[in-house]
Amino acid sequence: MSEAFKNLSGMIVLAGAGKMGGAMLSGWLARGLKPSQLAVIDPYVSDDIRVLGDKGVKLNPLPAAIGDVAALVLAVKPQTFVEAALMLKPFVKPSTLVVSIMAGRTIAGIAAACGGAVVRAMPNTPAAIGRGMTVAVPAANVTPVQRALADALLAATGALEWADDETLMDAVTAVSGSGPAYVFLLAEELAKAGVAAGLPPALAAKLARETISGSGELLHRTADEPATLRKNVTSPGGTTAAALDVLMGPDGLEKPMTAAVAAAAKRSRDLAG
Repeated sequence: MSEAFKNLSGMIVLAGAGKMGGAMLSGWLARGLKPSQLAVIDPYVSDDIRVLGDKGVKLNPLPAAIGDVAALVLAVKPQTFVEAALMLKPFVKPSTLVVSIMAGRTIAGIAAACGGAVVRAMPNTPAAIGRGMTVAVPAANVTPVQRALADALLAATGALEWADDETLMDAVTAVSGSGPAYVFLLAEELAKAGVAAGLPPALAAKLARETISGSGELLHRTADEPATLRKNVTSPGGTTAAALDVLMGPDGLEKPMTAAVAAAAKRSRDLAG
């Protein structure tokens, strides 16, 4: 257990217990937080979360029922934040850490709506298996103790990097926040291409899934750059080289990937309101 969790004084309140919020909640419990230290605010509590309620996690309590709140974690959809903030603001005091994992919503906007000391963060869906990637930016009024608590909360689901420049967060959202969808799309398209090349659908799907997950694990375990790993698989004049001539050619991946990330970053900026 981290020192921040050991020395925790007050409750951790999670607003929004969907897939990402639920993954974070599971990570906190696995890292040693007690159910009695946690509360969930969500109008549509899933069966899994109700089970945790039976174990001591407080479900939809009133602010007066839980006392001091050490941290409020905002895992609601950014489109619903303005409405949600009206209900959540009573949980926040000036000394409360507010950790947001909402796309687009800025530190200034969150502070204006909820108060507290804000950390803006962007995780991604591999957090569900403890392999997430999160980038976080603290507001100027976040204390070292609060930053340590935010670090413990965010690192419970995978890797964490801190940044000082909030303007990077739209690009972070576009690359790692949305990035898993790009990889899953690659698996879909690779399987379709296998079927077009003559493979039975089930075999094509299996080959695509295992190839992409195995390649990801290799990338995770080695310090080699992706370009080095790519070159290691590519023999001059071979089958991989023939494929890469297409994927790295004028109509290859570079332009659409650049455009896709730019579109996601723009949408992140738009969500700031």
